Amino acid sequence: MTNEIEIGRGKSARRAYSFDDIAVVPSRRTRDPEDVSVSWQIDAYHVDLPVLAAPMDSVMSPATAIALGRLGGIGVLDLEGLWTRYEDPEPLLAEIVGLPVERTTARMQEIYSEPIKPELITARLREIRAAGVTVAGSLSPQRTQEHWRTVVEAGVDLFIIRGTTVSAEHVSSRAEPLNLKRFIYELDVPVIVGGAATYTAALHLMRTGAAGVLVGFGGGAAHTTRRSLGIHAPMATAVADVAAARRDYMDESGGRYVHVIADGGVGRSGDLVKAIACGADAVMLGAALARATEAPGHGWHWGSEAHHPELPRGERVQVGTVGTMAEILHGPSRTADGTLNLIGALRRTMATTGYSDAKEFQRVEVVVSPYDPLK
Repeated sequence: MTNEIEIGRGKSARRAYSFDDIAVVPSRRTRDPEDVSVSWQIDAYHVDLPVLAAPMDSVMSPATAIALGRLGGIGVLDLEGLWTRYEDPEPLLAEIVGLPVERTTARMQEIYSEPIKPELITARLREIRAAGVTVAGSLSPQRTQEHWRTVVEAGVDLFIIRGTTVSAEHVSSRAEPLNLKRFIYELDVPVIVGGAATYTAALHLMRTGAAGVLVGFGGGAAHTTRRSLGIHAPMATAVADVAAARRDYMDESGGRYVHVIADGGVGRSGDLVKAIACGADAVMLGAALARATEAPGHGWHWGSEAHHPELPRGERVQVGTVGTMAEILHGPSRTADGTLNLIGALRRTMATTGYSDAKEFQRVEVVVSPYDPLK
């Protein structure tokens, strides 16, 4: 049996599936939702919710990172964002929200051209640490060598290296690339790295010693990667492929477990459910949390791709505001569209299908069941 489709005489392609293309199937057993555990453990950190917030200025400020930590998740601060470039970024956040469409990209490029200030990296991470929650910060692979020492000395608990795509074998004729394996080996804190979208890429990242791998490429609400670069990774297939790499790496390494984190395409509660059903341990939420009343983007959402100085491949999008962060995660929900009570929905699905924890739920049966999500 093959999944290959002939594009033309000289090219064939494997069929891949998004979260919208699949559905979870109930089993013979059901449970009470209150008997279901959605917690997970990464390195020394026990996390109540399988949720990390995407390091995007429209989603995470030090204050919202603290708020998410107190709600049971992990807030990841973008250490290349406005909070590490400006002492007071609030007026600039307000300006970005109010920009006319034709001026948005050019003005954002100007705003984000301000240099990153190491002393602000230290101040922002220490502010989060002082609140007593897990401290997580993100750098791109290009900036990691420049700023990693500042990040570690500020007391970060989880170090995230996040790019549109990250490989263990970056080749450059102009500069010495980041040696991930050596970097992770010498670092005293766990590292989560990504994005990766294929079995092979993820397996190589796992061999670097990463504690977790981010899965995704250009699938977020604010990305235009498919239009600008022609690259896209349907998330259900990508997560399942990386979960298979984790399984094989466990055999190869004698039992070392690397966490799989779906990063992109998880905009509503059903997407979160299906990400874990495909093998993810947790999800990284961007647009879903950008809809919170506390979000710095005030109903607008953008990522670092939107202001790339040479080739923007993202945009500022309006996602609206649906409720507080607590309501988005824990409810109660006042709508039936999957934007509120994401964790309640996960508990409900796990209970309906008879699974008691997220790791067990990764074994749930799924079917290919495409539909039009707009109908």
